[in-house]
Amino acid sequence: MLKGGFMTGDSVMLAGAAGTGKTTLALEYLVNGATLFNEAGIYLTFEQMPDQIFRDAAAFGWDLKKLEAENKLRVICTSPGILAEEEGLEALLSEPINEVKARRIVVDSVSHLSMYVPESDLRKEVFRLIRGFKMKHLSPILLWEAPQVIGGALAITDVGMSFLVDSILLLKFVEIESSMRRGVVIMKMRGSDHDKRLREYEITSQGFKLKASFGQYEGLMTGTPTKMSPAQNFSEVVTSAGRKK
Repeated sequence: MLKGGFMTGDSVMLAGAAGTGKTTLALEYLVNGATLFNEAGIYLTFEQMPDQIFRDAAAFGWDLKKLEAENKLRVICTSPGILAEEEGLEALLSEPINEVKARRIVVDSVSHLSMYVPESDLRKEVFRLIRGFKMKHLSPILLWEAPQVIGGALAITDVGMSFLVDSILLLKFVEIESSMRRGVVIMKMRGSDHDKRLREYEITSQGFKLKASFGQYEGLMTGTPTKMSPAQNFSEVVTSAGRKK
């Protein structure tokens, strides 16, 4: 879907409602960076204590304590109020960045900054963080908690965040025939001819597993999915086959 992955240094917003798997995907991004690409990372969280993070990651077979011991990862649990201070970013991250030579960072989540920063200043604060990360040669993933559970467009643009980041991934619940499923779509990715389809995913014991697109349905983003007629579906298949030739 990403045509090879995120570009180095790009800021990514990972948005979705509670339970869509934002933290799981973000941790997998850091674990893969440390184990597959020799890119150490930092997990900066305002929600969970380290022991809980280590426990949850172990359920997917990820030994975060081992990665910390090998100087491939740092887990930092702090208050968003500290990060919002003028010198907060430098005070929190300078030492761990130097210790592990970090190249990736996850912030879980920037939504918490709204408790310490006036809404009118939130965009400026997030911009300051992104600029700070890029100046330190970090590739950041910023988690954003969206209020909607099912249906409707998620409120990323409502707070004016979309133009601040280079890429936006949206995780959302999709209700089809009284069954709750999960879908992922790339809403924005600068400089890339990325996949435009909404595709299903599952959270397995090994992490994220991407599946096919919801090819038989339309209206999924608006929360009113309808099954396409056989004629519509046949037309899509023919069109898709023609593109592959």
